Amino acid sequence: MEPERIRELLEAVRRGDVSTEAAMERLRALPYEDLGYARVDQHRTLRTGAPEVVYCPGKTADQVVAIAERLSAGGSKVLATRADASVAAAVRARFAEAVYHERARILVVPGEPGNASPGRPAGVILVVSAGTADLPVAEEAAVVAEELGSPVDRLYDVGVAGLHRLLDQKDRLFSANVIVVAAGMEGALASVVGGLVRRPVIAVPTSVGYGASFGGLAALLTMLNSCAAGVAVMNIDNGFGAGYYAHIVNQCGCRHE
Repeated sequence: MEPERIRELLEAVRRGDVSTEAAMERLRALPYEDLGYARVDQHRTLRTGAPEVVYCPGKTADQVVAIAERLSAGGSKVLATRADASVAAAVRARFAEAVYHERARILVVPGEPGNASPGRPAGVILVVSAGTADLPVAEEAAVVAEELGSPVDRLYDVGVAGLHRLLDQKDRLFSANVIVVAAGMEGALASVVGGLVRRPVIAVPTSVGYGASFGGLAALLTMLNSCAAGVAVMNIDNGFGAGYYAHIVNQCGCRHE
């Protein structure tokens, strides 16, 4: 349940418009609802500032729909990640207003996004990808940050194999407040960007590459061993985590000049 709805309920009780018993019934599902196969965390927004996010793999379409129904009933915006076309179709059949970001594999049912940290966005999050093959992960980060409330800019296909493509966009790099870098292969782009800017850089290794990339492990190790300061590293293909963390950093009220 969204904090604003709880506040309205408490005010109604104070005014005498809602009885204590009725309020207790409406709060009955807090802090979570047990659906048997999932415990839907209705208190997540109160604790962390953002509603629970649904990770779709391993769940049936019906399960995703049911979880989305419970989150939406509490007023929360629903984000469902790694959703395939069949899950998207099932959710959109239940929620006509739902939006499916196919490249990012994210479903969004409109509602209150919460506030993942106090304050307003201090600036723009720039999401950078090394190549076109990295776009699913980059778009996952971009859509998550946007849906949480941060302005997002995108700079794609500027990998180190053609460094002039990145340097040609240096003004966008310098003006961003937080930068997310998604890169596979050897993952060197995060170090290059980190060495150019005085911004927080969030690196996301992707599983793009030939055999010796070991499904993103090579990029992960490169990013973890970056000689550039100020680079934080997410797990392989974790665009969601990168977008969420970038939003929190952007909301902390610090404008990086």
